Amino acid sequence: MFLWVALIAYLALMIGIGVYCRKKASNVSEFVLGGRNIGPWFTAFAYGTSYFSAVVFIGYAGQFGWSYGASATWIGIGNALIGSLLAWVILGKRTRTMTKYFEASTMPEFFEKRYNSRPLKFSSAVIIFIFLIPYTASVYNGLSRLFESAFHIDYSICIMIMAVFTAVYVILGGYTATALNDFVQGIIMLIGISAVVICTVNHKGGLSTAMSSLGAIPSNGQTGVFNSIAGPDPVNLIGVVILTSLGTWGLPQMVQKFYAIKDEAAITRGSIISTIFAVVVAGGSYFLGGFGRLYASLDPDEAAAAGKTLINVSPAGKPEFDAIVPAMLGEALPELLLGVVIVLVLSASMSTLSSLVLTSSSTLTIDLIKPFKKDMDDKKQVFFIRIFIVAFLVLSVILAMNKNAYITTLMSISWGALAGSFLAPFLWGLFSKKISAFAAGFCFIWGTGITIIHTALFSMGWFPGVTSSVAAMGLKLNIMSPLNCGAFTMLSTLILCPLISKITMKKDGSDLKNGEEAFKCYEKSGS
Repeated sequence: MFLWVALIAYLALMIGIGVYCRKKASNVSEFVLGGRNIGPWFTAFAYGTSYFSAVVFIGYAGQFGWSYGASATWIGIGNALIGSLLAWVILGKRTRTMTKYFEASTMPEFFEKRYNSRPLKFSSAVIIFIFLIPYTASVYNGLSRLFESAFHIDYSICIMIMAVFTAVYVILGGYTATALNDFVQGIIMLIGISAVVICTVNHKGGLSTAMSSLGAIPSNGQTGVFNSIAGPDPVNLIGVVILTSLGTWGLPQMVQKFYAIKDEAAITRGSIISTIFAVVVAGGSYFLGGFGRLYASLDPDEAAAAGKTLINVSPAGKPEFDAIVPAMLGEALPELLLGVVIVLVLSASMSTLSSLVLTSSSTLTIDLIKPFKKDMDDKKQVFFIRIFIVAFLVLSVILAMNKNAYITTLMSISWGALAGSFLAPFLWGLFSKKISAFAAGFCFIWGTGITIIHTALFSMGWFPGVTSSVAAMGLKLNIMSPLNCGAFTMLSTLILCPLISKITMKKDGSDLKNGEEAFKCYEKSGS
């Protein structure tokens, strides 16, 4: 009964905030960026809650906690230090200064004005709309699995209910409603994660006993691996850290938080708040997932003897990783705390969903529709953004209906394409005058191209001969992993982008004049 009360109370609060913020979303700037007047606490919590969702708490914590044991905590630490602290320190001030100078509301607008290229604007808008869909689907996937477990509601119905509630409060209140909801959701996440970690560890006899029990589980015939600092597979663990940490620097729904922050002084405070939030939420989630093997088993006999939850294995031989954390929560938590966790995961996921749909729909309207409809005033633009919010959610729901798609696979494809395409031209565009539009376009092709080819070869199963041949090589670095593919696209474009700019630039430097013009904004702001 308490579960239903907590759920209904939270959903009512969320809709109430949307109604309250309705009058603060009358024009494009207010609807998309909150009028560029969002303070450090709201921006930091918006950044953190957009970063961490059911994808992390259910999908990533389950899979990587199972694969790497306690060493999966390094992923959360990387998220806090690289994905939050360094992102704010390195990108925050320069992003706000240059986007305000250009009056850019979206990442495609930034690319157009920074590189003086409309093709970059159109192509980046298409990439954003397409590749944010699998990310949104992965959030629905994680959220619905937990709801299905707790409320015994059909998976498909869970997805549709969440889509409707997300649409209502984002359509009503825009970015201001999203930021205010994110703050409330962030508080719930901080309290909930802390309580869940304490309960699940204590349920196995406390930290010392739980770590010892984890170390007793063999990995390839060896014990003491899953409770070690480096874990059983440090090489592939690094790939996960890179994708999930550095990837945020090139994701439009993340960097656009810096567009909306109130002033430069707020960035310093926001960086501290965001980092502390990430340490608790991401570090806690992955630390929790590291104890998954104490609660779940792939062996029916072991599960029966030790009282663990039996985790199903797919025909391809992969465990159902997305069921591990729900199994842990169902065993370790009392109903009262389980209700808090339900609201926690709902909070994390709804905030991420709202950020994704707002980013995608505003990009589609401002960067693809408006250029061809010169008479579009603010009122019409906001109307189109709201229409595309619904369209984007419908497409995401259709993709999420495939329950067999792993959360980590969907998210890795999305992050690999988006961050692989945008990280280098965005980062270099903020710090170097000598980056060309041609190099930026190459990064778009490289990031999406490699992701699509890799997905076709290894994730979709269209070329089983290639998959089996690569698997037979027994490579230490698993090139079939979409995570490692995403990490490769990001790191490679950071090198290729300035290199190609230098090779292809015109002798008279005329193609780089826009960079000179763009950097005048820093002279005016003292950056």
